[in-house]
Amino acid sequence: MNKFEILLQETERYNISVKEKNLQSKAKGLCKGNKIAINNKLKTISEKSCVLAEELGHYHRTVGNITDQTNIKNRKQEIKARRWGYEKLVGLVNIINAFEYGAHTLFEMTEYLEVTEEFLNNSLNYYRKKYGISCEIDSYIIYFEPNLSILKLLQAKD
Repeated sequence: MNKFEILLQETERYNISVKEKNLQSKAKGLCKGNKIAINNKLKTISEKSCVLAEELGHYHRTVGNITDQTNIKNRKQEIKARRWGYEKLVGLVNIINAFEYGAHTLFEMTEYLEVTEEFLNNSLNYYRKKYGISCEIDSYIIYFEPNLSILKLLQAKD
């Protein structure tokens, strides 16, 4: 089962209707109440997954019509939805899992995580802003600068 199908299962648990439609705007996706529209012009499952994750972020984290992005409150809500999507698809544990699987380049990581390169880069920028140069999780250190790298720490024997 791919990430898009997994996200669709999640929408079913929340009774959210998802339709692929020809959207009149340039939007890749829209969320209104418990209805999500995905632009049917999206070509890959990875693109659809990234858009659906963000729209689920809107469902879980935003309120009202936030299409006017000149309003600072709306922009903040947009960022909250995107961050929710980053955590959902690219979370730190997923980055480690990709590394352990053998995905050591950004391209390999996008393939493993089933996300677009743009989404992965935006996710990494988000984590860089949130944690700084690096963060430690379990027995790993994830370095965000100068390039993404992961170091597995040795476990001390008891």
